Amino acid sequence: MKNLDITIMGRDFRIACPEQEETSLMMAVELLDDRIEQIKSAGKVVGADRIAIMAALNITHEMLNLKMANSDVGMAEFRQRIQHMQEIIDQAMLEQNRLF
Repeated sequence: MKNLDITIMGRDFRIACPEQEETSLMMAVELLDDRIEQIKSAGKVVGADRIAIMAALNITHEMLNLKMANSDVGMAEFRQRIQHMQEIIDQAMLEQNRLF
């Protein structure tokens, strides 16, 4: 295991990582930080924790879409569940924005 210093959302973290996975982990850090920056610059989501959650949800959604692209079994249900989660998040964000 190797300790890596990474930066996400301007915050520094030290994480342990197997040496053979360092390159892919650094790519994941870059992807996550880029997505966070995109969401932040769009200005629709307020709060660091909400921005991080939205970025993680978006990346996870894309990953699952790719994983299930070759499988139609359960795809309609999966999409419906993701859509439902997105609606809940959107509603929560509307309510949060009204507070400010």
